[in-house]
Amino acid sequence: MIPLLLSPLADDFILFNLARYLTFRAGAACMTALFVALVFGKSVIEWLRSFQRGGQPIREDGPESHLLTKKGTPTMGGVLILLSLSVSVLLWADLRNGFVWAVLFVTLGYGALGFVDDWLKVTKRNTKGVSGRAKLVAQGGIAFIAALWFMWLLPAGLSDNMAVPFLKEVLIPLSIAFPFVAAFVMMGSSNAVNLTDGLDGLAIVPVMIAAAVFALIAYLVGNRIFADYLQLHGVPGAGELAVFCSALIGASLGFLWFNAPPAAVFMGDTGSLALGGALGSIAVATKHEIVLAIVGGLFVVETLSVVIQVFWYKRTGRRVFLMAPLHHHFEKKGWAEATIVIRFWIIAMVLGLIGLSTLKIR
Repeated sequence: MIPLLLSPLADDFILFNLARYLTFRAGAACMTALFVALVFGKSVIEWLRSFQRGGQPIREDGPESHLLTKKGTPTMGGVLILLSLSVSVLLWADLRNGFVWAVLFVTLGYGALGFVDDWLKVTKRNTKGVSGRAKLVAQGGIAFIAALWFMWLLPAGLSDNMAVPFLKEVLIPLSIAFPFVAAFVMMGSSNAVNLTDGLDGLAIVPVMIAAAVFALIAYLVGNRIFADYLQLHGVPGAGELAVFCSALIGASLGFLWFNAPPAAVFMGDTGSLALGGALGSIAVATKHEIVLAIVGGLFVVETLSVVIQVFWYKRTGRRVFLMAPLHHHFEKKGWAEATIVIRFWIIAMVLGLIGLSTLKIR
């Protein structure tokens, strides 16, 4: 909104010319989202407490310590993330850009689904919420619509292809399969972040790291000069997603202020499904779907731990891990929560650097 309002006045007031610069708006979006989250954080948490008697339901088969340390903490803190993110994006992004609206559609759509899921959990006092089948159908519908939207927005040579990292000219032709693959990326990313969100601060920092990486990727692929120099597949208009990613970082930082151990609020499915969906949709828009699997490798490993555990238990009746997802396995082994969280953060940072290396190694 602000770019649309100030850009026409830039010739008369030189300070307003800043609104034309993507880097300035990205920084402003981050600070705005952080400010909104910090200002409204306590109010949102109190509102969540007002209708959540007993806070988030805790799994009885989970780590025993959670029944003591997590009990009574309100969930659905993703509302705060989505509020600050949306306000910031609507203020600082170029609202004529289709990529911004498509990514926002996925983010808010998955956030709404997560909100319903969390609502059922806190009102019915159980850990089930929306049925798994209904959740997948809703996720698939939102993701498929977004995939078709991205196909319409992407340039003709990229609209139904998938780029391969480290290889400058290789594209995997997907043709009519592209919307299904793109939807799978968005759904997979959403559910992977959801599975990782199990300890205070565990998911939100890797999300910020991934968002920072994709802010740079979006800026580079959206800039023809940088895209040509780095031999990337240029995506006109995708640079505006750097503003979205920066707003996501600011909103996540504001949420982390209240989610830092001991957490005053959990993001719940409202936040985790939305954040994962946002990362997945940005990866599709920037043609870096495979790079997302590298940058978000922590989310991938957490998901694989669940898949392996379920598969092996059904076949043999025995468990591979003491408990899945993987972070609970280490809890069962006696690792302190802070140790697990910080070590997982370190892994996420390393994976983020590896993901960035794909931009230059061609």
